[in-house]
Amino acid sequence: MKIPTRIAFSFLFCYIILSKSNFLAKAQNTTISVNVGVILDFDTWTGKMALSCISMALADFYASHNHYKTRLHLHSRDSKCDVVEAAAAALDLIKNVEVQAILGPQNSMEAEFIIDLGKKAQVPIVSFLATSPSLTSLRSPYFFQVAQNDSSQVKAVSAIVKAYGWKEVVPIYIDNEYGQGIIPYLIDALQVVDAHVPYRSVIPPLASNDHIGEELYKLMTMQTRVFIVHMPINLGSKLFTRAKENGMMSAGYVWIMTTGMTNSIRSIESSVHDSMQGVLGVKTYVPKTIKLENFTLRWKTEFHQNNPKILDVELNVRGLRAYDAASALARAVEKAGTTNFGFENTTGASNLTDLATMGFSLNGPKLRQALLDTRFTGLAGEFNLQNGQLQSSTFQIINVNGNGERGVAFWTPENGLVRELNSTNTSTYSTSRRNLGPVIWPGDSSSVPKGWEIPTNGKKLRVGVPVKDGFFEFVQVEHDASTNTANVKGYSIDIFKAAMKALPYNVDYEFIPFAKPNGESAGTYNDMVYQVYLGNFDAVAGDITVIANRTNYIDFTLPYTESGVTMVVPIKENDRKNAWVFLKPLTWDLWITSGVFFVFIGFVVWALEHRINEEFRGPPSHEIGTSLWYSFSTMVFAQKDNLLSNLARIVVIIWVFVVLILTQSYTASLTSLLTIQQLQPTVTDVNQLLKNGDHVGYQEGSFVLGTLKEMNFDVSKLIAYKSADECDELLSKGSANGGIAAAFDEIPCIKILLSTYCSKYTMVQSISKTDGFGFVFPKGSPFISDVSRAILNVTEGEKMKEIEKTWLGDQSDCPSSNTQVSSGGLSLESFWGLFLIAGIASLLALIISFSMFLYKERRKIWIHFDSKNSICRRIRHALRIFDNKDLHSHTFRNKALTERGNIDCDHCIGASDASPSTNCLTSPISYSVHMEPEFTFSEDSGTPSRECFIPNPHGHAFLSAKTNEHIGHPNPNQEGPRTEEIAVENC
Repeated sequence: MKIPTRIAFSFLFCYIILSKSNFLAKAQNTTISVNVGVILDFDTWTGKMALSCISMALADFYASHNHYKTRLHLHSRDSKCDVVEAAAAALDLIKNVEVQAILGPQNSMEAEFIIDLGKKAQVPIVSFLATSPSLTSLRSPYFFQVAQNDSSQVKAVSAIVKAYGWKEVVPIYIDNEYGQGIIPYLIDALQVVDAHVPYRSVIPPLASNDHIGEELYKLMTMQTRVFIVHMPINLGSKLFTRAKENGMMSAGYVWIMTTGMTNSIRSIESSVHDSMQGVLGVKTYVPKTIKLENFTLRWKTEFHQNNPKILDVELNVRGLRAYDAASALARAVEKAGTTNFGFENTTGASNLTDLATMGFSLNGPKLRQALLDTRFTGLAGEFNLQNGQLQSSTFQIINVNGNGERGVAFWTPENGLVRELNSTNTSTYSTSRRNLGPVIWPGDSSSVPKGWEIPTNGKKLRVGVPVKDGFFEFVQVEHDASTNTANVKGYSIDIFKAAMKALPYNVDYEFIPFAKPNGESAGTYNDMVYQVYLGNFDAVAGDITVIANRTNYIDFTLPYTESGVTMVVPIKENDRKNAWVFLKPLTWDLWITSGVFFVFIGFVVWALEHRINEEFRGPPSHEIGTSLWYSFSTMVFAQKDNLLSNLARIVVIIWVFVVLILTQSYTASLTSLLTIQQLQPTVTDVNQLLKNGDHVGYQEGSFVLGTLKEMNFDVSKLIAYKSADECDELLSKGSANGGIAAAFDEIPCIKILLSTYCSKYTMVQSISKTDGFGFVFPKGSPFISDVSRAILNVTEGEKMKEIEKTWLGDQSDCPSSNTQVSSGGLSLESFWGLFLIAGIASLLALIISFSMFLYKERRKIWIHFDSKNSICRRIRHALRIFDNKDLHSHTFRNKALTERGNIDCDHCIGASDASPSTNCLTSPISYSVHMEPEFTFSEDSGTPSRECFIPNPHGHAFLSAKTNEHIGHPNPNQEGPRTEEIAVENC
């Protein structure tokens, strides 16, 4: 049974093989041919390379997808590098061949015409070579830009410029759609990194070597040395060859190529390659894969077989894009379906032109959508179209060196410049130079070029200087009639010369006065600064203030003087013969606070000493006088009264410390008022000038005029002066006599005035903040950073002191205006901490003393604290107890015991003369004590009475001196009233 089974399986296997072969043969016979047009320039190696890649792509694709029902049939047309030829070829393919799609054309100019034909006929135009940003799918939904858009590389170029800190860049581009399309995007990207484009060099497509040489010579006469080249490789080769001949590939120059040349650099002739040493380039990055390596080997073999005359041709990203574009179109055609491959004519009239009778593809909308949905990984990377445009990819920064190129860095849209892809430290966008590898610059230099140089055309730097009628210390222009030249000198001029001399390179310059033919000033400082913007001056040196509105047109160096606008006014001597001058050392709030505290401290001392100190007892007038006398005597430390309370001593110690500081400060301030010359400004506030309607002055031609107008000064109240002497004359007259009450000017000019008239005027108020004097250069000038650095070196060295001494004089001879002006009296702000400490200490002492009083006398106080007594009566009762002496105090304890011994028992019931009774409470008692008449109180009846508390060894009694009635006794067995004869002493 085994043998028949094997035979059966063998027959079954053979049957399956034969059936599959018949099925495949039948499938091949039933495939649908789809016409596709190809428009390239077959006379160029790029066109030949692209056509061979397209053919190989279709062969490879259908070999791996032999079950597809559709097959692309190519119809090639030669554009001959002509826009009209390309348009005619496209019209022929659409109208006569009825192609479903067109691959190509080869450049952006040809694509611009063909796009409109594809839109009208609903035929997709798939371009893998046109890179202009203007050729977007927004113009036509049937245009697919498989090539990398040029606008995607401008950020990579600007990142290089930012990394090296270049501030000026000149683009050199071809004068056609390809070259012009990138410029708006490039300028925007450079502005983001603070780089300026002072000039655009446009080269015609058919420019001769002489024309290129003239344009390069023009670039040599400019300061900028950073050039961005954006043109096709044929024109770029001529440019670099001529640049080498003109000496522009030497040290100091920077050349950056876009992808238009860099992607094809391996196909450049060796002679041209030698002229490009040190050039940087932005190149489309293609990941290396085994599939790519295998295809490259196969393509070289097949290409050389078909084009044996073309040698040293390298496959680049353009050929890979052509391969991927053909593969994507084959996928999309299959996905769109096998029906409706025909065209529908819009009109049948025979008398219309061929363009008017062109129909439209019925399958176009489906094929367009299928192309948009196509996703796969091709030879050049990820194939993904959004809105008909290939998405941004990674770029590689290369450096042309030797016979090849070296990778310097990579640029990605997410991370910017990176040394290696897939790096772990790529969390932020970077433009740091640290992420760039070493570069060999033109001239085999390893030093980074600064990006600009002094022009080589022999021109001198034209430096404008102001013509002034005063303040010659800053700038003075003298005309030499013998040589018909201007001799310029001054403080600002010497600093400018020193800064230019400190530069690491030599700069030739000449001073040009900003004057009319008759020698007068040609305008204001704003007018002179604007001449730099117009290009009439290359710089301006002088006392030019750095202000915001001027920076809209020009740039300033770092300031070299003190900044700010201030007000100067006359000063007058303070009257020291005033009878009330002794009140001026202290302000009114400090006087009042001091007086209040003197009274408060006196009260605190009385409250702490009243119950225990005989010196603080007596009639109210005596007690008030004693308290105030003690408090005020601390000013001269002449206290004669002794303090018995420790709390009072602590309070007085702190208060004496406060008084010591206060009196010493008062003495010092009063001494200064009486012995040192005190000067006061006539005006201290701008509002005072506005309120009085005074005339004020400003320097002629200065921006201060606009500042005064903004401060609401009446124009009729503003008077201009030209020099310090004229300003002094106006201030001396005063506003009422045709002069001015104050002058407004910049601090350096005010210091010139004060150095001459230091005893007459003073600065009292800063009006506005400015950045001082600086030198002017055109906006974005490369001189800015170098001259600013040189200014720092000058101002921080000994040279600055020499210049100041030469032109501004030794200002130490004139006392500072700040020391002349009298300051106000001592205020409470300087002493409130001391008063706070004294106040807290006094309050704590009162709280502690009152708490001790309540604790000691709690039994007496609470006797009358019942519901029948009013609050006022209770308070009066507590005050009466407080007014009494504190017999528990050590100051009265011994004396009280002595007084108790003087109390005699005259007779005792049941006692003999020989053995008198020791218990006086059981016999009639007579006390010989005296009550002091000062302590009087009123009972409820209003009848004055005297009340005394008499201690004795056996108990306490409360007696009424008025009625001699016994009102209280500690013996509960006592019956009936007892009348004693009492004299109260030491009550």
